[in-house]
Amino acid sequence: MRALVIEHDAITPAGTIGDRLVHHGFELTRLLVVPEERHQTPDVEVDFPAPSGFDLVVSMGAPWSVDAEEEIGTWIGGELALLREAHDSGVPVLGVCFGGQALAAALGGGVERAPRPEIGWVAVETREPRLVESGPWFQYHFDRWVTPPDAVEIARNDVGPQAFRIGRSMAVQFHPEVTVDIVRTWRKSGEKDIRSHGLDPDELVDRTRELAPAAERRAHAFVDAFLRHAGLR
Repeated sequence: MRALVIEHDAITPAGTIGDRLVHHGFELTRLLVVPEERHQTPDVEVDFPAPSGFDLVVSMGAPWSVDAEEEIGTWIGGELALLREAHDSGVPVLGVCFGGQALAAALGGGVERAPRPEIGWVAVETREPRLVESGPWFQYHFDRWVTPPDAVEIARNDVGPQAFRIGRSMAVQFHPEVTVDIVRTWRKSGEKDIRSHGLDPDELVDRTRELAPAAERRAHAFVDAFLRHAGLR
């Protein structure tokens, strides 16, 4: 089986999600949207492949807003078209954070500013614990999605919706993929944001290290459950 993994920048890889897909026999085609040298000027030209060549599309996180086309350029329109075509043609999509917001926007929902940012380890209220456990899950976002009209919300917290399913596709607002190395990288790139919200960046990394074994187990269980939901396992 083949999975297209859309990684929007160099520091937001598929992490544990990618590892678990490989464990289940997926061949990953990784598409890096914005190269490291264009991080400050992310309005690049991107040729997205047709989803028909894949069994699964995974759209990962990003430091930008889905609706910030003036900043990130027209590639976001191309990605939304890809996600819509994939879902409509029966190729399941998994959207993570920015990717979840993009899936929501592609399928008739939208994206708006969250009432407050979420950074760090946060529990969610889940209606379908076999698909999404209560956590804690790692969060790092400033926006939230407006759930598509045909989707079923399956998790939320006081900031907003945290997961939905629609057909074979699914979106989560949090980051199941994180590892200690990923959070350490985000701690370096986002130190100003982290401190501005009253958090200690080093404590965030230490907390991640403490939770890493349980977080990896939850991430594996999440990927396994999603694949069963999507009919891919």
